[in-house]
Amino acid sequence: MVLSNQPDTLLLGLDALDPDVVFPPDDLESDEPPLESTRHLKQLILLLTCLEWLWSDRADFFVGGNLTVYYNIEQLTTRDFRGPDLFVALHTERRERKSWMVWAEGGQYPNFILELLSDSTASVDRGVKKQLYQDIFRTPEYLWFHPDTLEFQGFRLISSRYEAIVPNEQGWLWSEALQLYLGIFESRLRFFTATGALVPTPEEAALQAQAQAETERQRAEAEQQRAEQAEAQTATERQRVDQLLAQLRAAGIDPDSLS
Repeated sequence: MVLSNQPDTLLLGLDALDPDVVFPPDDLESDEPPLESTRHLKQLILLLTCLEWLWSDRADFFVGGNLTVYYNIEQLTTRDFRGPDLFVALHTERRERKSWMVWAEGGQYPNFILELLSDSTASVDRGVKKQLYQDIFRTPEYLWFHPDTLEFQGFRLISSRYEAIVPNEQGWLWSEALQLYLGIFESRLRFFTATGALVPTPEEAALQAQAQAETERQRAEAEQQRAEQAEAQTATERQRVDQLLAQLRAAGIDPDSLS
Protein backbone atom coordinates (compact mmCIF):
# COMPACT_ATOMS: atom_id res chain seq x y z
CA MET A 1 0.00 0.00 0.00
CA VAL A 2 1.52 3.28 -1.12
CA LEU A 3 0.82 6.26 1.10
CA SER A 4 -0.09 9.70 -0.25
CA ASN A 5 2.32 12.60 -0.10
CA GLN A 6 -0.42 14.78 1.35
CA PRO A 7 -1.20 14.47 5.08
CA ASP A 8 -4.94 15.05 4.60
CA THR A 9 -5.16 12.09 2.22
CA LEU A 10 -3.31 9.59 4.39
CA LEU A 11 -5.46 6.46 4.22
CA LEU A 12 -4.34 3.40 6.11
CA GLY A 13 -7.74 1.72 6.10
CA LEU A 14 -7.68 1.63 9.90
CA ASP A 15 -10.23 2.71 12.48
CA ALA A 16 -8.52 4.21 15.52
CA LEU A 17 -11.54 3.35 17.65
CA ASP A 18 -11.38 -0.36 16.87
CA PRO A 19 -9.45 -2.15 19.65
CA ASP A 20 -8.50 -4.94 17.23
CA VAL A 21 -6.70 -2.59 14.85
CA VAL A 22 -2.98 -3.28 14.46
CA PHE A 23 -1.14 -0.09 13.62
CA PRO A 24 2.07 -0.04 11.56
CA PRO A 25 5.35 0.30 13.46
CA ASP A 26 6.68 3.77 14.20
CA ASP A 27 10.17 2.96 15.49
CA LEU A 28 11.92 1.28 12.56
CA GLU A 29 15.70 1.46 12.38
CA SER A 30 17.40 2.61 9.19
CA ASP A 31 18.62 -0.26 7.01
CA GLU A 32 21.07 1.41 4.63
CA PRO A 33 24.49 0.05 3.56
CA PRO A 34 27.64 2.13 4.10
CA LEU A 35 28.45 4.78 1.52
CA GLU A 36 30.61 3.88 -1.46
CA SER A 37 33.83 5.52 -0.28
CA THR A 38 35.37 7.89 2.23
CA ARG A 39 34.97 10.67 -0.35
CA HIS A 40 31.25 9.97 -0.53
CA LEU A 41 31.01 9.98 3.26
CA LYS A 42 32.92 13.25 3.59
CA GLN A 43 30.71 14.86 0.93
CA LEU A 44 27.57 13.79 2.76
CA ILE A 45 28.85 15.01 6.13
CA LEU A 46 29.84 18.33 4.55
CA LEU A 47 26.35 18.99 3.20
CA LEU A 48 24.64 17.83 6.39
CA THR A 49 26.88 19.94 8.59
CA CYS A 50 26.51 23.10 6.50
CA LEU A 51 22.73 22.90 6.31
CA GLU A 52 22.35 22.14 10.01
CA TRP A 53 24.61 25.10 10.83
CA LEU A 54 22.83 27.47 8.44
CA TRP A 55 19.43 26.55 9.86
CA SER A 56 20.56 26.31 13.47
CA ASP A 57 17.83 28.74 14.54
CA ARG A 58 15.04 26.78 12.83
CA ALA A 59 12.95 23.98 14.30
CA ASP A 60 10.73 23.16 11.31
CA PHE A 61 12.78 20.73 9.24
CA PHE A 62 14.49 17.36 9.24
CA VAL A 63 17.58 16.47 7.24
CA GLY A 64 18.50 12.82 6.86
CA GLY A 65 21.74 11.29 5.67
CA ASN A 66 21.89 7.73 4.34
CA LEU A 67 18.63 7.09 6.18
CA THR A 68 15.86 4.72 5.09
CA VAL A 69 12.57 6.19 3.89
CA TYR A 70 9.83 3.64 4.59
CA TYR A 71 6.81 4.47 2.45
CA ASN A 72 4.96 1.18 2.13
CA ILE A 73 3.87 -1.21 4.87
CA GLU A 74 4.52 -4.17 2.58
CA GLN A 75 8.18 -3.14 2.41
CA LEU A 76 8.68 -4.69 5.82
CA THR A 77 8.40 -8.13 4.20
CA THR A 78 9.58 -7.38 0.64
CA ARG A 79 12.40 -5.08 1.86
CA ASP A 80 11.68 -2.86 -1.14
CA PHE A 81 12.50 0.44 0.56
CA ARG A 82 14.78 3.29 -0.42
CA GLY A 83 17.30 5.36 1.48
CA PRO A 84 18.34 8.61 -0.22
CA ASP A 85 21.88 9.73 0.52
CA LEU A 86 20.53 13.12 1.59
CA PHE A 87 16.96 14.30 1.98
CA VAL A 88 15.21 17.23 3.57
CA ALA A 89 11.65 17.32 4.88
CA LEU A 90 10.17 20.74 5.57
CA HIS A 91 7.42 21.90 7.91
CA THR A 92 8.08 19.09 10.34
CA GLU A 93 9.49 18.71 13.84
CA ARG A 94 13.24 19.02 14.13
CA ARG A 95 14.26 15.98 16.14
CA GLU A 96 16.36 12.87 15.79
CA ARG A 97 14.85 9.93 13.95
CA LYS A 98 15.99 6.35 13.39
CA SER A 99 14.40 6.41 9.94
CA TRP A 100 11.73 8.31 8.03
CA MET A 101 8.41 6.46 8.13
CA VAL A 102 5.87 8.17 5.91
CA TRP A 103 2.91 6.77 7.83
CA ALA A 104 4.34 8.15 11.10
CA GLU A 105 4.98 11.57 9.55
CA GLY A 106 1.43 12.38 8.51
CA GLY A 107 1.97 10.98 5.03
CA GLN A 108 4.83 13.40 4.29
CA TYR A 109 7.57 12.54 1.83
CA PRO A 110 10.87 14.42 1.46
CA ASN A 111 10.77 17.84 -0.21
CA PHE A 112 14.33 17.58 -1.46
CA ILE A 113 16.52 14.57 -2.32
CA LEU A 114 20.16 14.32 -3.33
CA GLU A 115 21.90 11.12 -4.37
CA LEU A 116 25.67 10.71 -4.46
CA LEU A 117 26.42 8.71 -7.58
CA SER A 118 28.96 5.91 -7.68
CA ASP A 119 29.92 3.39 -10.34
CA SER A 120 27.75 0.77 -8.65
CA THR A 121 24.66 2.92 -8.00
CA ALA A 122 24.60 5.49 -10.81
CA SER A 123 22.26 3.55 -13.11
CA VAL A 124 19.75 3.01 -10.29
CA ASP A 125 19.98 6.63 -9.16
CA ARG A 126 19.43 7.91 -12.71
CA GLY A 127 16.67 5.42 -13.46
CA VAL A 128 14.69 3.51 -10.83
CA LYS A 129 15.14 6.03 -8.05
CA LYS A 130 14.39 9.00 -10.27
CA GLN A 131 11.17 7.32 -11.37
CA LEU A 132 10.27 6.48 -7.77
CA TYR A 133 10.90 9.99 -6.49
CA GLN A 134 8.88 11.42 -9.39
CA ASP A 135 5.88 9.08 -9.40
CA ILE A 136 5.56 7.82 -5.80
CA PHE A 137 7.39 10.24 -3.53
CA ARG A 138 6.47 13.19 -5.74
CA THR A 139 9.49 14.94 -4.28
CA PRO A 140 9.60 18.50 -5.69
CA GLU A 141 13.36 18.44 -6.30
CA TYR A 142 15.81 15.64 -7.03
CA LEU A 143 19.53 16.18 -7.61
CA TRP A 144 22.50 13.91 -8.03
CA PHE A 145 26.24 14.46 -7.76
CA HIS A 146 29.20 12.18 -8.43
CA PRO A 147 32.06 12.97 -6.00
CA ASP A 148 34.61 11.39 -8.35
CA THR A 149 33.58 12.60 -11.81
CA LEU A 150 31.77 15.75 -10.56
CA GLU A 151 28.70 14.90 -12.63
CA PHE A 152 25.99 17.20 -11.32
CA GLN A 153 22.36 17.45 -12.40
CA GLY A 154 19.04 18.41 -10.88
CA PHE A 155 15.35 18.09 -11.62
CA ARG A 156 12.22 19.90 -10.49
CA LEU A 157 8.74 18.37 -10.50
CA ILE A 158 6.61 20.24 -13.03
CA SER A 159 3.17 18.93 -14.02
CA SER A 160 3.94 15.54 -12.44
CA ARG A 161 7.20 15.09 -14.35
CA TYR A 162 10.81 15.94 -13.59
CA GLU A 163 12.22 18.72 -15.72
CA ALA A 164 15.93 19.58 -15.67
CA ILE A 165 16.88 22.58 -13.54
CA VAL A 166 18.72 25.13 -15.67
CA PRO A 167 22.06 26.09 -14.10
CA ASN A 168 23.13 29.70 -13.67
CA GLU A 169 26.33 31.20 -15.09
CA GLN A 170 28.41 29.57 -12.36
CA GLY A 171 26.86 26.17 -13.09
CA TRP A 172 24.93 26.24 -9.81
CA LEU A 173 21.40 24.88 -9.44
CA TRP A 174 18.76 26.79 -7.51
CA SER A 175 16.68 24.85 -5.01
CA GLU A 176 13.28 26.40 -4.46
CA ALA A 177 12.68 24.01 -1.58
CA LEU A 178 15.82 25.02 0.30
CA GLN A 179 16.05 28.58 -1.07
CA LEU A 180 19.72 27.88 -1.71
CA TYR A 181 22.02 27.25 -4.63
CA LEU A 182 24.02 24.05 -4.92
CA GLY A 183 27.24 24.20 -6.86
CA ILE A 184 30.70 22.70 -7.15
CA PHE A 185 33.43 24.49 -5.20
CA GLU A 186 36.93 23.07 -4.92
CA SER A 187 35.70 19.71 -6.29
CA ARG A 188 32.98 19.39 -3.67
CA LEU A 189 29.28 20.11 -3.77
CA ARG A 190 28.43 23.08 -1.56
CA PHE A 191 25.48 25.27 -0.63
CA PHE A 192 25.40 28.94 -1.58
CA THR A 193 22.97 31.62 -0.45
CA ALA A 194 20.70 33.51 -2.84
CA THR A 195 23.31 36.28 -2.95
CA GLY A 196 26.06 33.84 -3.92
CA ALA A 197 27.81 33.53 -0.55
CA LEU A 198 29.30 30.15 0.31
CA VAL A 199 27.53 28.49 3.23
CA PRO A 200 30.39 27.65 5.57
CA THR A 201 30.95 24.73 7.87
CA PRO A 202 31.03 25.62 11.59
CA GLU A 203 34.83 25.46 11.44
CA GLU A 204 34.94 27.76 8.41
CA ALA A 205 32.50 30.13 10.11
CA ALA A 206 34.70 30.22 13.21
CA LEU A 207 37.77 30.99 11.11
CA GLN A 208 35.85 33.71 9.27
CA ALA A 209 34.74 35.22 12.57
CA GLN A 210 38.30 35.06 13.85
CA ALA A 211 39.65 36.70 10.69
CA GLN A 212 36.97 39.38 10.86
CA ALA A 213 37.78 40.04 14.51
CA GLU A 214 41.47 40.33 13.65
CA THR A 215 40.66 42.72 10.81
CA GLU A 216 38.54 44.83 13.16
CA ARG A 217 41.35 44.82 15.73
CA GLN A 218 43.88 45.95 13.13
CA ARG A 219 41.48 48.65 11.90
CA ALA A 220 40.96 49.89 15.46
CA GLU A 221 44.72 49.97 16.04
CA ALA A 222 45.23 51.87 12.79
CA GLU A 223 42.56 54.40 13.80
CA GLN A 224 44.19 54.81 17.19
CA GLN A 225 47.61 55.33 15.59
CA ARG A 226 46.18 57.93 13.22
CA ALA A 227 44.52 59.71 16.16
CA GLU A 228 47.75 59.63 18.15
CA GLN A 229 49.73 60.94 15.16
CA ALA A 230 47.21 63.73 14.63
CA GLU A 231 47.37 64.61 18.33
CA ALA A 232 51.18 64.60 18.24
CA GLN A 233 51.18 66.79 15.14
CA THR A 234 48.80 69.24 16.81
CA ALA A 235 51.01 69.33 19.90
CA THR A 236 54.08 69.97 17.73
CA GLU A 237 52.36 72.81 15.90
CA ARG A 238 51.21 74.31 19.21
CA GLN A 239 54.79 74.09 20.52
CA ARG A 240 56.12 75.90 17.44
CA VAL A 241 53.55 78.66 17.86
CA ASP A 242 54.47 79.04 21.52
CA GLN A 243 58.15 79.22 20.58
CA LEU A 244 57.43 81.90 17.96
CA LEU A 245 55.42 83.95 20.44
CA ALA A 246 58.21 83.68 22.99
CA GLN A 247 60.73 84.87 20.41
CA LEU A 248 58.55 87.87 19.58
CA ARG A 249 58.19 88.83 23.19
CA ALA A 250 61.95 88.42 23.72
CA ALA A 251 62.46 90.90 20.87
CA GLY A 252 60.15 93.37 22.60
CA ILE A 253 57.24 92.75 20.25
CA ASP A 254 53.77 92.23 21.65
CA PRO A 255 52.17 89.44 19.59
CA ASP A 256 48.69 90.81 20.33
CA SER A 257 49.62 94.10 18.64
CA LEU A 258 50.19 92.24 15.40
CA SER A 259 46.61 91.11 15.06
